[in-house]
Amino acid sequence: MAFEIVVIVVSYLLGSVSFSVLLARLIKGIDIRHYGSGNAGATNTLRVLGTGPAILVLVLDVLKGIIAVWLGVWAGGWGGWVSAACGIAAIIGHNWPLYFHFKGGKGIATTIGVMATLALVPALYAGIIAILSIVVTRYVSLGSLLFVALTPVFLLFTGFTYPVLWTSLIIAVFAFWRHRTNIIKIAQRRENKIGSKSKGGKRVV
Repeated sequence: MAFEIVVIVVSYLLGSVSFSVLLARLIKGIDIRHYGSGNAGATNTLRVLGTGPAILVLVLDVLKGIIAVWLGVWAGGWGGWVSAACGIAAIIGHNWPLYFHFKGGKGIATTIGVMATLALVPALYAGIIAILSIVVTRYVSLGSLLFVALTPVFLLFTGFTYPVLWTSLIIAVFAFWRHRTNIIKIAQRRENKIGSKSKGGKRVV
């Protein structure tokens, strides 16, 4: 049991590595949480730093989720509670990072890594719908919410273990909580669309 706890803690610490914050400091010497939407994630990296850094942040954040799940598989086997807990811990780390005063991103890229590793087919189905919604509306936040909402639905129809299903539901709660202001903005048609730029270096929340 002690080893399982260790890998869960390691997964949280891994998730706490905010590549968006680190890259912004390296490239521009700024704290990205003070620019654009103020979010430490790939979408705001695109807005503030451009396409290349945004893609790098996206890939690295996804990898955090993948590595965390495999740590759990190593410690507790496939499809069990340990791998699920490691995935959740990585997302918690991304959202509330120890190294950056517990102010991180919204966890969607890391969620993609976690759910694609735990349940590839349901995550793929949900991801296709999410991407289509982003293409049509240009709201990344809407696509993100559709992804986390639909993944547990597709799990019900494609086969699942209870740890994976509960993980998807917990992740959805996290995502909707982190996107609560985005939900209001979408309803009011004030949400920033993908490709929008930072205005004069100020936050555009």
